[in-house]
Amino acid sequence: MLSIQQLTKTYAGGFVAVNNVNLSVEAGDIFGFIGHNGAGKTTTLKSVVGALHFDQGEILIDGHDIVKEPLACKKRLAYLPDNPDLYDYLTGYQYINFIADMFEVPTTERQKRVERFAERLTLTHQLGNLISTYSHGMKQKLALIAAFVHQPKLLIMDEPFVGLDPEATYHVKQMLHELCEAGSAVFFSTHVLEVAENLCNKIALIDHGEIKRCGTTEEVRGSQTLEAVFLEVVGGE
Repeated sequence: MLSIQQLTKTYAGGFVAVNNVNLSVEAGDIFGFIGHNGAGKTTTLKSVVGALHFDQGEILIDGHDIVKEPLACKKRLAYLPDNPDLYDYLTGYQYINFIADMFEVPTTERQKRVERFAERLTLTHQLGNLISTYSHGMKQKLALIAAFVHQPKLLIMDEPFVGLDPEATYHVKQMLHELCEAGSAVFFSTHVLEVAENLCNKIALIDHGEIKRCGTTEEVRGSQTLEAVFLEVVGGE
């Protein structure tokens, strides 16, 4: 579903944010991308979704090249950044319908999905309100519903659990499992090692723009906890 080959990104001043990153996400995977602040996680995610130009490498989404076929790629994915930029003077319903219109989700199907997701995330009674009245957690829930509404083949998320209460976190985990059971894949960054360890079937550890460990959760963790491996590989900085 996602293939990243020799991805390299250098910023002005010669800072190499991502250096020769290679990884693959298959259908059904919940893939955790873990590293310190500034390790290269967000740069990688933005490159994958076509929001950031990269210097070298190839990114394929469901077999389509993000540089050569950006629209074909974007039809197949959803992107949840670490700080979603929503439209404050739309209501929650209007925003979700705007996203659903772009992805040509049939009206009946979108209504069923929105009702189901909003009920699970306890946002049903706020969807008619302006987004400007939402708390940070409510905005995060709205952005998640919008990301799920077109059942993307690839869901890309940057720190998706920040700002969510425990009940919402539980339901989002269940939604991710259901999405992947339907044949999609999830690739997300997180600082919450316990979430990654319990949720992900594959993990990559990135440090200073380079992949240090990558594989199934069991392979990366070995006989240790993920926290212990993380501190051993990229800790002490």
